[in-house]
Amino acid sequence: MRTSQRRSVQKNLSTAARKAAKAGSAQLSDTLGGALRMRVIIVLAAVLALSSADIVTVGASATQLRNDLSITNTEIGLLVAVSSLVGALASVPFGVLADRIRRTLTLSAAIVLWGVAMIWSATASSYGELLLTRLFLGAVTAAAGPCIGSLVGDYFAGSERGRIYGFILSGELIGAGFGFTVTGDIAALSWRLAFFILAIPAFVLAWAVIRLPEPRRGGRGALAPEPGTAAARAAKRHATALKATSDEAHVTDAQLLVRERKIVPDPALVLHGDVSRLGLAAAMRHVLQVRTNVVLIASSALGYFFLAGVQIFGIEFVKGQYDLGQVAANGLLLIVGIGAIVGVLAGGALSDRLLRRRYLNSRITVSALATVGTVVFFVPAVFMRSAAAALPYLFLAILALSAQNPPLDAARLDIMPPRLWGRAESVRTLVRAVAVALAPLLFGAVSDYVFGGGRSGLQWTFVVMLVPLAVSAFLLFKGLRTYPRDVAAASASARAGSPDSKT
Repeated sequence: MRTSQRRSVQKNLSTAARKAAKAGSAQLSDTLGGALRMRVIIVLAAVLALSSADIVTVGASATQLRNDLSITNTEIGLLVAVSSLVGALASVPFGVLADRIRRTLTLSAAIVLWGVAMIWSATASSYGELLLTRLFLGAVTAAAGPCIGSLVGDYFAGSERGRIYGFILSGELIGAGFGFTVTGDIAALSWRLAFFILAIPAFVLAWAVIRLPEPRRGGRGALAPEPGTAAARAAKRHATALKATSDEAHVTDAQLLVRERKIVPDPALVLHGDVSRLGLAAAMRHVLQVRTNVVLIASSALGYFFLAGVQIFGIEFVKGQYDLGQVAANGLLLIVGIGAIVGVLAGGALSDRLLRRRYLNSRITVSALATVGTVVFFVPAVFMRSAAAALPYLFLAILALSAQNPPLDAARLDIMPPRLWGRAESVRTLVRAVAVALAPLLFGAVSDYVFGGGRSGLQWTFVVMLVPLAVSAFLLFKGLRTYPRDVAAASASARAGSPDSKT
C-alpha cells in the first residue's frame, strides 16, 4: 500500500472514530437527561474509578512487590488494609463536613491530596515507607463516600436514584478494569510507574469536581432532565403515574407509596427541628437506630468484603486455577468485568422500574436475589480448572455481585432525612472500609496459613469467603419486614417542620 493510500485510510478511520464518539456521547446525554447531568454522573463515577483502580493496582502488582520488597501475601494485603482502616476513621468527620459545607470543594481538595499520596507511593524506598503512604492515602480518599452519597441525593430525584447510582457505581468497575488491564500490565514492568500513572488523572479530576454546581440541600436542588431527552420523557411518565407534585421534589417514590398506603412510622424514629444541627453522637445514634439501615450497611459491607478479595487476589487465582499467563488472565477478567458493568446498570434500573409499578420493597428484593445468585454462580467457577468452562459462571456471578449495590445505595436515601445523608453515608463508609481492610488480610492469611498457599490455598479461600455473601442475603431478606416503616419514618421527618421540608 502506498504512503498516500495508507494516510487516506488512517484519516478515514480517524474520522469514523470521531463520528462514533460524538454519536455515543449524544446518545449517553439523551439517556442521562442532558449535558450537565451527564457531566455530573461521569465526574462522580470517575472519583470511584480512581479509588478502585488504586486498590486493584496493588493486587496486580503483587508479584513485583513480593520480588522487589521481599514481602508475603499477608503484607500485600496489609497495604490495602491500613488504607481502608484509616479511611474508616476519617469518613466520620468527612460525613459531618458533607452535611454542613460545600461538598464539591471538600471532595476536590481531597482528590488533590489523593494525587500527592499516589506520587509518594511511587517513590517509596522501602515497605515501611510504602505502608506510610497508604495511611495518608486512606485518610484523604475517605471523602468520596459521604460527599458522593449526599450529592447524589441532592442532584437527582428519588424516582431515578437506583438507575443513576448504577451509572455512578460503574465507575468502580471501570476503574478496576483499568487497574487490571492497564496499570496491571505496566506493573509487570514497574510497580512504581503504575502508581505514578494513577496520580496524573487525580489532578484533572479535582479540577472537574470543583467546577460542578453545588446543589441545594434537602433534595430540592435536583437537576431536571433537559426537555426532549429520553430521561425527560421518562420523568414525565413517572410523575403522572405516582401523582408527584412540584413541592414534593425531595420525596422519594418509596416515601410516596408509604403515604399512599398509610403505613405508620415508629414515632421514636421521627426527627423534628433542624436535622443538620444534630450533634455527631445524636446523629450516629439515629442512623444506627434505623434497623433497615443497619441491615443495608452490614449487607453492603459483606458484599464489598468479598469484592475486595477478588480485586486483590483475582489475577493470582485466575492464573493458578486456570493455568493462564498474565495477559490471558487480564483478558479473562476484562470479559468478566463487562458482566459487572451490565449488572450494576441493570440492578438499579430494575429496582426503579419495580418501584414505579408500586412494589415498595423492590430495591431490597433485587439486592437480596442478586446476592443469592452470586453465591450460586461462584461455586462451580471456583472448582473448575478450564477457563472456557468457568467463564459463563464467573460472568454471571460478577454480574449478580455488582447488581446488588445500586438498589442498596438508593434504598439508604429512602430511609434517611436529606440533612443526614452525609453522616449516614459516613457510617456506611466506615463499616465498609473496615470490611475492605479485613478482606485482603483474611484472604491472604487464610490462603497462606490455613490452606497452605498456592493455587489450592486461594481456591479454598474463595470457597470459604462465599459464606459472608450468604449471610448478606439472609440479612436482606430480614430487611424486607422493617423497610416500609423506616421509609415512613423518614417521610414523616421530612414533614415534621425540619429545614429538609422547607428549604
